[in-house]
Amino acid sequence: MKARRKPNVNHVAEGSYVGQSFHDAPAAGEPAPASDAVSLTNYFNRDLSWLEFNSRVLRQAEDDRTPLLERVNFLSICNSNLDEFYMKRVGLLLRQAAAGRGARKPDGLTPRQQLRAIRRMVEDMHARAAAAWGGVIQPALAAKGVFLHTYEDLTDAQRQWCDQYFHSKVFPVLTPLAVDPGHPFPFISNLSTSLGVVLRYEPEGAPLFARVKIPEVLPPLVRINGHNETTYDFIPLVELIRHNLADLFPGMIIASTMLFRVTRNADVEQDPEDVEDLCELVEEELRQRRFEPVVRLETPAQTDPWICSLLMQELELADEQVYPMPALLDYTALKAIASLRLPGLRFEPWTPVTPKALAEPDTDIFSVIRQNDVLLHHPYESFNASIERFVRSAAEDPAVLAIKITLYRTGMDSPFIPALIGAAEAGKQVVALVEVKARFDEARNIELGQALEKAGVHVVYGMVGLKTHTKTTLVVRQESDGLVCYSHIGTGNYHVVTAQLYTDVSLLTCREPINSDLIDLFHFLTGRSQKRQYKQLLVAPVNMTERFLEMIEREIANQKAGRPARIVAKMNSLEAESIIEALYRASQAGVSIDLIVRGFCCLRPGVKGLSETIRVTSIIGRFLEHARIFHFAAGQADPLAGEFYIGSADWMHRNLEARVEVITPVDEASARRRLWEILQVQLADQRQVWELGPDGTYVQRRPAEGATPAQAAGTHATLMQLARQANQV
Repeated sequence: MKARRKPNVNHVAEGSYVGQSFHDAPAAGEPAPASDAVSLTNYFNRDLSWLEFNSRVLRQAEDDRTPLLERVNFLSICNSNLDEFYMKRVGLLLRQAAAGRGARKPDGLTPRQQLRAIRRMVEDMHARAAAAWGGVIQPALAAKGVFLHTYEDLTDAQRQWCDQYFHSKVFPVLTPLAVDPGHPFPFISNLSTSLGVVLRYEPEGAPLFARVKIPEVLPPLVRINGHNETTYDFIPLVELIRHNLADLFPGMIIASTMLFRVTRNADVEQDPEDVEDLCELVEEELRQRRFEPVVRLETPAQTDPWICSLLMQELELADEQVYPMPALLDYTALKAIASLRLPGLRFEPWTPVTPKALAEPDTDIFSVIRQNDVLLHHPYESFNASIERFVRSAAEDPAVLAIKITLYRTGMDSPFIPALIGAAEAGKQVVALVEVKARFDEARNIELGQALEKAGVHVVYGMVGLKTHTKTTLVVRQESDGLVCYSHIGTGNYHVVTAQLYTDVSLLTCREPINSDLIDLFHFLTGRSQKRQYKQLLVAPVNMTERFLEMIEREIANQKAGRPARIVAKMNSLEAESIIEALYRASQAGVSIDLIVRGFCCLRPGVKGLSETIRVTSIIGRFLEHARIFHFAAGQADPLAGEFYIGSADWMHRNLEARVEVITPVDEASARRRLWEILQVQLADQRQVWELGPDGTYVQRRPAEGATPAQAAGTHATLMQLARQANQV
C-alpha cells in the first residue's frame, strides 16, 4: 500500500541528508578510511567522548550501590540525554556526510566514521539498559511491591478497572489517522510515541495503515487503583490503547500493531545576516524545527516488517537510522515510578542550609556583602536564602536605583520574574537580557521576555551571532557615601529547580574593579559598546581565551624557572584546541595539571612525551556537576596564595568564541579556602570519580584500603556534611 503523496511535512527538499546510509561510499574529497577504529591522534572525538559520559550516567543505574528508585531515574536521564544528543548532534553529522564535508577534525574521524561509531556505542547502551531494567531493577521493584504490568498479566478485576479507565479518560482523547488515497501519511512530531496499526477489511484483503499517537497530555504510566497503598501497580498507557483498538476501528480486522518513536533534528540552519528582529528569527527557527527531518526511528526488538518498511519509506530513513530497542522504547516514561516516595529506595533527602553570613533574615544583605564577599555553593547552600534574596531585596529596597540581569534559563514560575516586574513598577531602572537562543527554552524565553516588557522592564533579546550565557546581576544602590554597586557572578542559571539539582558556585561582591567591569559588560550587552579592556573580568569572546592562555604560559615559565607551578581546572566539557595545545606544552614542561571534567573531554591525558602530568577525572552522582572553577599556582607554594577564578564558561569553542561569558577572580581569603576545599574533596574522592585513560576509557575508582570515610562516601555526601558543619549558627 502506498499513500498518494500530497505536500508532506515529513518529506524534505531534494539534496537533504535523510535516507542516506552511514555505509555509503566516501563522498568526493572524503578520504577513504582504512578502518572504523578510532584514530589515535592527540584528541578524542567530541561526540564519542560525550557518549562515554552518558555511559557513566547509565553506570549509575547499573551500580547496586545506587538506591533502587534512583537507578530508575538514571535510566530515564540516560534516555533523555540520548534524545538530546540525536536532536543536536546526529542531524548535523548526517548533513555533513551528505554534503561531502569530509575534512577530518583534530580527532581524525570523518562524519561517516563518527556515525558508525555512534551507532555501535548507542546499541551497546541500549543492551546494557535493557539488562539493567529487565534483569535487575524490575525484579527488585517487584520485591518492593512496585509492578509494571502488561495487559496479559492483569487480574480480571484489574482489567476491568483498566478498561473503564480507557473508556472514560483515554478514548475521547485519541485520534486514529488512517493512510489511504484520501488521507496522506500523517505528520509525526518529535519524540512522540505512536502505535502503528495494520488493518484489513477482510481476512485476505489488502493491508491498510493507521497511526494512533499516544497522547502526551496523559501520563505514560497509569497507576491501577491509585488509592491502593499496599502495592504500586502500573501499566503503560499504550497497553490500554493496544488492547482496546477494536473500539477505535469497529468492523475492521486488526492484523498487527507496532509501537514506534521518532526523533527529529533540532539543529536548524539559519543565516543571521541582516536580522532585523532576533525574536522573529528564533520564532521562525522554532516553526522550522517542528518539521526538520527524522534522524532516528525507535522500534521494538521484534518489528512488524510491513509497518517498519512503510515508516522508513515515508520518513526517508536508511537502515542505520532504525534502532530496534531490546526492552522499553522510552525509559523517560518511568518517571512516575522513579518519583515514588518510598523509604530507603531514594537518596537521603537534602535540604540546603542557609549560609551563615545570611542566617538572620532581617539582616541587610547589602551590608553583609559590603563587609565581605560571600561565596555560595549550591545546592549545599540555599539558593532561596542567597541569590533569590539578593534579587528580591534589590527589587524591594527603595535605595536601589537599577537592576541589570542576564537570564539564560529560568521559567515563568521563577520568583525572579515578579521581583523584576515589581521593581520596574516601582520606578527602578530594570534591564533584563533574555537569551532567546537558549536551546529548547526558546519559546519559554520569548514568552518570559514579552511578559517583562509589558511590565516596563527593558528587555534585550540576546545578540546576533552570540549567545549570552553569562550568569550575572548588577545592582546600583544609593548610599550615604554615593552610588555603590553590588554584583552577583555565578556558574549556574537563575533557575530554582536546577539550583536543587546542579552543583554551582557564585560570588556576591561589591569590589572594584569587578563592578566597573560589569557595568562595561552590560553596556556591551545592551548597547553597542566596543570596549575590549577589562581590568579583572575574563569576558568571552573579548579577552577570555587570551587571558587563559597567558595564565597557562605563566605556569610553564614558573615551572622552567623552578617556581611552584600547578593548574587545577573544573568544568563541564573540554574541547578548545588552543587550550588543549597549551596544556600539552605545560605538561611537557612538567607542570602538574588536574582537570575535573564532568562531560566530554577531547584532551588525551597520560601520553608519554605529550601529557604525562595531566590527570582527567569525571564525577557523576546524585547532583549534576556544573560549577566552573579554575586555579593557578602563579608561582606560590601555598595554594591559597595562588589565583582562583569562577564563572560560566567551559574550555570549549562555543563558550570562548560564540557566547558572552564571564569569569571572575575570587580574592577574598575565606572564599579561596572554600574553593580549594571543593577541589581537594573532588580530587580525593574514591566513590564517584572516574579516571580517563590515554586510550579514552574511563575507570571508576573504588575505595582503597585505608580510605577515609569522606573518600569512601564520595564528593556529594562529603560536601553535604561540610556544608552542615560550616553553616552551623
